[in-house]
Amino acid sequence: MFRGSLVALITPMHADGEIDDANLKRLVDFHVAEGTTAIVSVGTTGESATLDEDEHCAVIRRTVELAAGRIPVIGGTGANSTREAIVLTRCAKQAGADAVLLVTPYYNKPTQEGLYLHYKAIAEAVDIPQILYNVPARTACDMQPETIARLARIKNIIGLKEATGDLSRVARLRESCGDGFALYGGDDATGCEFMLIGGDGVISVTSNLAPRQMQSMCEAALNGDRARAHAINDTLNALHLDLFVQSNPIPVKWAAAELGLCARGIRLPLTWLSEECHHTVREAMGQAGLL
Repeated sequence: MFRGSLVALITPMHADGEIDDANLKRLVDFHVAEGTTAIVSVGTTGESATLDEDEHCAVIRRTVELAAGRIPVIGGTGANSTREAIVLTRCAKQAGADAVLLVTPYYNKPTQEGLYLHYKAIAEAVDIPQILYNVPARTACDMQPETIARLARIKNIIGLKEATGDLSRVARLRESCGDGFALYGGDDATGCEFMLIGGDGVISVTSNLAPRQMQSMCEAALNGDRARAHAINDTLNALHLDLFVQSNPIPVKWAAAELGLCARGIRLPLTWLSEECHHTVREAMGQAGLL
């Protein structure tokens, strides 16, 4: 089980939208040096929706190569087609990823039974640790705790990224899924409290910019040190919120470029951060001590 701050890593790109290998190396080295628990490669924040299948597999493979065993790599391999999700999950396993993260199918709005059978099929097809990912604000699909509890009984389904921001689900999930099933917050704004009431970590956008602070906050929360966890989190609260002033990963890529961590590259239909939002994000970065 991975415990702590898991970064939902941006995929660095050149101005023309091509993958930027030099800055991918810089980012991997940065997170190793800063103590991040694990890297999630090509998730939502990594622009998985605009990478084709070959690019998707190549970025996961390259991230594993660059990590070189220094930090675990979790491949984002979810899709709204079960067959495609299986293909991507096989790619991640062949690349040497330590686990995969599987977002719920988006747009086609499956039933709860459809979700169960989707994840069961992937787990049976590819023997690699698998983490479910529930983010209904993006997918129009909300996987219910009862469905998650059923899936938790499948051996290689090891955890859940819960990005609803609904903290009332944590106790229900912990009770129904057991202590051996990892629960990760997928909403930075509620991540600290998520861990204080029983979660195992946060799969974080904020960690792209402030990895050491996020890891320190997570360690404090996991150790039950509420005062220290809240003190650190208070410096990050503006980032947690303002990195979503436009659609993720628009603000975080702009901020990472401001810090010299990547170039000014993003793919359509996403665009570079609007000028009227620059001050808001810059102020949040200042409050976190990044400027």
